[in-house]
Amino acid sequence: MITNDEISDSFSLLAKLMDIHGDNPFKAKSYAAAAFSVDKLTTPLSEMAQKDIFSIKGIGESAGNRIIEILQTGRLQILEDIISKTPAGILEMLKIKGIGPKKIATIWKELEIETLGELLYACNENRLTLYKGFGEKTQQNIKASIEFYMGAMGRYLYQQVENFSAELENLLKTSLPFSFQLTGEMRRQMEIIDSIDWVTTANTTSLIHFMQSIQFKLIEELTTSLSFKNEQNITVKFFLADSKNFQARLFETSCSEAFLMEWTKTTQWDNQLFFAHEEDIFSTYNVCPIPTCQREDATIIHRAIHNDLPNLIEKDDIAGIIHAHSTWSDGGNSLAEMAAAAMAKGMQYLVISDHSKSAFYANGLSAERIAAQHQEIAAINQKMAPFKIFKSIESDILNDGSLDYPDEILASFDIVIASIHSNLKMSEEKANARLLKAIENKFTSILGHMTGRLLLSRAGYPINHDLIIDACAANGVVIELNAHPRRLDIDWRWIEKAAKKNVLISINPDAHTIDGLEDCKYGILVAQKAGLTKTQNLSSFNLKQFEQFVQIQKNKRN
Repeated sequence: MITNDEISDSFSLLAKLMDIHGDNPFKAKSYAAAAFSVDKLTTPLSEMAQKDIFSIKGIGESAGNRIIEILQTGRLQILEDIISKTPAGILEMLKIKGIGPKKIATIWKELEIETLGELLYACNENRLTLYKGFGEKTQQNIKASIEFYMGAMGRYLYQQVENFSAELENLLKTSLPFSFQLTGEMRRQMEIIDSIDWVTTANTTSLIHFMQSIQFKLIEELTTSLSFKNEQNITVKFFLADSKNFQARLFETSCSEAFLMEWTKTTQWDNQLFFAHEEDIFSTYNVCPIPTCQREDATIIHRAIHNDLPNLIEKDDIAGIIHAHSTWSDGGNSLAEMAAAAMAKGMQYLVISDHSKSAFYANGLSAERIAAQHQEIAAINQKMAPFKIFKSIESDILNDGSLDYPDEILASFDIVIASIHSNLKMSEEKANARLLKAIENKFTSILGHMTGRLLLSRAGYPINHDLIIDACAANGVVIELNAHPRRLDIDWRWIEKAAKKNVLISINPDAHTIDGLEDCKYGILVAQKAGLTKTQNLSSFNLKQFEQFVQIQKNKRN
């Protein structure tokens, strides 16, 4: 039986969607009024005579006929039709506190945003404040509401649970007289976290009592592990061990399944042996120690047997900030502020890469504004030497693969980062063609966020990674590892392939504020998983080396 609540909800959703699509506002208001009227009824509509439905205050002929349609068929065709032409992400936005139909219409039609992840990213990039009706406070409230909503899904970015994990571990170690060691996805530096795990010597009773005392609910109890979940839907798991099998347990829970299977087969692994330290596991089997972050692909075991592992890049190896935005486009800080913050972090240079003119949603730079920005860069460089700001642009790759600006404008930049920001719904063939043309453009220095993905939000357009990497190798184009924790694009699983082709990777924060400069560390984490070294990363070049790189780029244009 169809209830009044279901009918009211259908009318309410229909009214909102009509507003979003810009349909007749009077019709939208009439359905909203009908939803209100139905909601106030005390008698079920299913029990009323059809003629009496039309006499209800607030129910006109059109709404009355729709009610009868729902009661007779269980469906509302007009609602189904409008839902069919509405992206799923737009429907999801209606669940977010603080954004009504009119704001959603602006987000969709003007910012060209169709998912919550894209909207959250736009908030992080300070883009909403560029539009009427979106102040800084509104933007912050929307950001908080989206983060709360997405948290309910139970999967998190590494960055989202990094501090939580450290704080909980500290609480465990200071509150309970047992050993705790982080393991699982967090220890392996995975970009997406489903569960935060520890190996522990704690007993079941003590652990359950403590976790329940800090508002965690027990969701699974096994003889070898315990799992809990809190109100934020964060799952934590404890692998139970004793002093004899602690290190073996730690090792096994710090590996991918494929890695552990190959390790067991290759070494004849015996998890009943006692190891005082995890390093003893490797020495026992005559294998070079494999960093936890690299215990993914089974092939690394054989490289470790032959002592053929690289010296992984570290956070302190970053010498300059490449790819940052300022208030010239959609950044939150001025050029001078971004430069001062980079210098305070020990950086030798800053590559400022504001958005190009086609990125109207991000206040992209016109030719006249580019000239003015370059004058400001020259003035700041004079004051801050030897620290240096390099002139760059994040040029949109247009739909046909060309870059945004004529050659004479592109020639004024030291570095051109080419990125796709619009028309993301492409076939693999279209995406490949678009990227290849941009890569082959003599002005392209760096290919920005290769697939356009937003982790947990947008898969990114499909591409042939082998084809694109080969093209970058052939054209001397660097591939960006966009270090924003929601991008981390290029995916680390393809970095080794690029490195083998002698393609430079550039760990770039894509910073839109001073705080965003810190995101380099998330790029470092996934670069380590891929086995990247300092010499294979462009942003590890010192100032002199980077100036030489810039000169090579300029020579390439001639």
